[in-house]
Amino acid sequence: MSLMGNLNRALSATTGLQVRRATPAAPQQPPSPSPSPSPSKKAAAKPGKRPTPVYRCPAPGDLATDRLLRRPVFIMSPVRSGSTLLRMLLNAHPRLHSPHELHIRRLEVDFGSKLSQRAMSALDLERGDLEHLLWDRVMHRELVRSGKDVLVEKTPSNAFVHRRIRDCWPDARFVFLLRHPVSIARSWHEGDPGRRTFEEAAADALRYMKAVENARNAATGGDERNHTLRYEDLTATPEKELRDLCAFLGVAFEASMLDYGRRDDTQVVKGLGDWRDKIRTGRVQPGRALPAEDEIPELLRPLCAAWGYSA
Repeated sequence: MSLMGNLNRALSATTGLQVRRATPAAPQQPPSPSPSPSPSKKAAAKPGKRPTPVYRCPAPGDLATDRLLRRPVFIMSPVRSGSTLLRMLLNAHPRLHSPHELHIRRLEVDFGSKLSQRAMSALDLERGDLEHLLWDRVMHRELVRSGKDVLVEKTPSNAFVHRRIRDCWPDARFVFLLRHPVSIARSWHEGDPGRRTFEEAAADALRYMKAVENARNAATGGDERNHTLRYEDLTATPEKELRDLCAFLGVAFEASMLDYGRRDDTQVVKGLGDWRDKIRTGRVQPGRALPAEDEIPELLRPLCAAWGYSA
């Protein structure tokens, strides 16, 4: 029986709860940046949609009991921005574990009966609280299995739920990986040219770019909690960028990171990050030339300006 099946059997026998993977859906554009909600319970419902789960952001004094994973690192990046390359480089470090995309936000908890809901409410645990416990347990399990110290998660769609991730792990750290928006759109189009035109790819990728920008604007904690780097710099001067990133993460730079293929050539999973030939070389490859100013479509100009790629 699968891990999910075993988990459901055990939960149903004891509490009536069930764990299930969420039905995939197109990510929704997040609202304009606003301060993170207070630790009080919160919920919002939209007509015709499943209500946003009620959850609690643990107070600092509750972290020891509510979270197993401490100070996780999340790479916030759009699609086709080099996040798989970055995670392979980091995963080659003896203290950093960066697995394939985990998509934890698609893991949901539901109540199998009203009695189980009453039982959990009596423990001051609503559906969202239980989901956060599940997310934390899955990621902590992965870190323990790796035998390393720090977990780095890189699923691009995490940017759409950056506020909830901050509430789930109040001590989380964030790495914002940026790339020229036109290069992102071109790479997204080239990945499946028969499915979408360049214009369609640009519009689709722009949703991720805006979500990352919203996450950057909502970032708190200053340089101690947030670090920004560019794909173009990572491919041009990888050692310098990795040294700076290691300093942010509180670990010593390891030269072996630059030859990541010798340590980690088995975790390239199709559909859970980039799996093409370039990433399989095991070393950083040169990035594509930056587009000229007149090659930037009007749709992408605001993000190009916000990220310093355009006048």
